[in-house]
This record gives sequence, C-alpha cells and structure tokens, in this order.
Amino acid sequence: MNADVREVIVIGGAAAGYTAALYSARANMSPLVIEGVNWGGQLMITSDVENYPGYPGGVLGPEMMQEFRKQAERFGAEFVTDDVTKVDFSERPFRVWVGEDEYRAETVIVATGANARQLGLESERTLQGRGVSYCAVCDAAFFRDKDVVVVGGGDSAMEEATFLAKFASKVTVVHRRDVFRASPIMVDRAQATEKIEFVTDSVVEEVLGEGLVTGVRVRSVKTDETTDIPAEGFFVAIGHDPTTELFKGQLDMDPESGYLVTKGKTTETNIPGVFAAGDVQDDVYRQAVTAAGSGCMAALDAERWLAAERGRLLDALAAPRS
Repeated sequence: MNADVREVIVIGGAAAGYTAALYSARANMSPLVIEGVNWGGQLMITSDVENYPGYPGGVLGPEMMQEFRKQAERFGAEFVTDDVTKVDFSERPFRVWVGEDEYRAETVIVATGANARQLGLESERTLQGRGVSYCAVCDAAFFRDKDVVVVGGGDSAMEEATFLAKFASKVTVVHRRDVFRASPIMVDRAQATEKIEFVTDSVVEEVLGEGLVTGVRVRSVKTDETTDIPAEGFFVAIGHDPTTELFKGQLDMDPESGYLVTKGKTTETNIPGVFAAGDVQDDVYRQAVTAAGSGCMAALDAERWLAAERGRLLDALAAPRS
C-alpha cells in the first residue's frame, strides 16, 4: 500500500466515530479521524447522561466524549480537528479533503451524525441542558413528577409526549396547527393518555427561566395572544437532520429523510469500502449506546472487507498466467 494511503479514514467525531476509531486502532489500521470542529456531536450539549452502561453515577456528555476520544487516541488513532469539505468515492483509494489538504484511504467510515432541529430561539439555546432537551428517552427520568412541554406535531412529538407521561405529572403538547402530521394511531395514543394536554394553533415564542426552565410562552396564531405555560422541562420534537450534504450523489440516501442507507445488518453503503455508522444512518434509535455499537460494527466491517480485498489481490497475483 502506498505510504500516504491510510487503511481507514473516519469522518466524524462522536460516539460512533470514536468507537470506530478505537476498534480500528486496536486492529492496527492506524485510523485518521477527521472529527470536525464541533467534535462530540449532540452529547456536547447534553448535561447528564445516566443511561450509558458503565457510568452508574451518570456522566456529563462532554466528559464522556472526551473519554471516548482519549481511549481511541491511546491506541494510536490520529485526529484532525476540522471539517471535511469534499469527498470523492468514485475510485480507490478514496479521497477526502479538508480545505486544500487531501487525505486518501482504502476504506472510509462515515459517522457524521445528525442534528436535532431547533426552534432558533435565543432562550432555547441559553437553557439547553438546563431544562431544554431534544431526547425524551435520554432525559425523561430527570422530570419525574414535574410539568413539561413538548413542541411538535409529528410522530416524534407524539412518541416523546407519550414516553414523558410515564414520568412527568403533566405533559403539554404545543403545535402550530390544529391538525397533526403524526400518524392517526400515534395521535390517538397520545390523546388517550390522561396526563397529556394539547395546545394547538400556537407557536413557542420564548422559553422562560433564569438558569433553569420555569415555563414556556406561547402565542396563538389566530388571536396573537400570548400565554405562559408553567413547566420545568421543554422538549423540542420537530425532527432531526442527518449530516449528509457532503455525500449527495455518491452514497445512497433515503429520499425522504436523507439518512444514509446501509445494507441489511451491516454498515455497508452502496460503495464497497465505504461504511456508515451512528445517527447518520439511524433514524430510529438515535442513542449514544446504539451509535457506539454501530461504530464498532463499521470498524469490524471495514477490517474484514479490507482483508478480503487483499486476499483477492494475492489470489490474482498467484494465479497462473495463460
């Protein structure tokens, strides 16, 4: 192999990317991790993580990502703390650019993640991790016997509200229309849950609180009147956007959601030698532990694929010539 061609490049630095780096480093694949300027992903705006195995006392999201990174580095992973600007998967070795700098590799693991859509409010940003959350499964237990507000009208919002109702004393769902985008069965389930109330034809104007969430101000789109809803938690459930812009026209994506498509129970994409792990291809679970698991899978898939490719090359070289 050409000395300047890596065995594997990992694009993305969070639970999936760092786990892929750890496993590929331990397999002596000398991974280069182009982790991005905002490395750590969504866990960098998560205060307490209490559902990741191995942390019985919980852990801060940024602290956990630092430990993931440090562990991969311990086994020889190298890091570029910058954003990938272009890729070319049309031939091998694959080419990846960071600005004017070009890197090449026999395999690539895409672990660029997804971002929860935000309302774009200054108060929302200020109170992230202080009552503002984007994941009920992650944070519902922190709001036991408390009032919470969920904004959204799709399946995600109904699912979040129903899940939160197992913990919270009251869940108020705010939606800008009087008709929900969610499937009828999800709406029926939420409406049948006693703890859930609905405020429709309304938009969130501001998240209230100094240091911690104390309420949500909503405005009626019909009357323009504002109302303050007391709450200690505010859950934004308006969807996620996978970070896949770089790969359009090269990797297969779901036409509606934009998530990368992988084959069966593997992390293989439509291009042999390119693998996808974590939230960039998972629109169902979106948990740190599932992202880490698929990062492990991607590293193993890449290692085995590379070994098989080298085996085929050696067989071809050893074949008698006619």
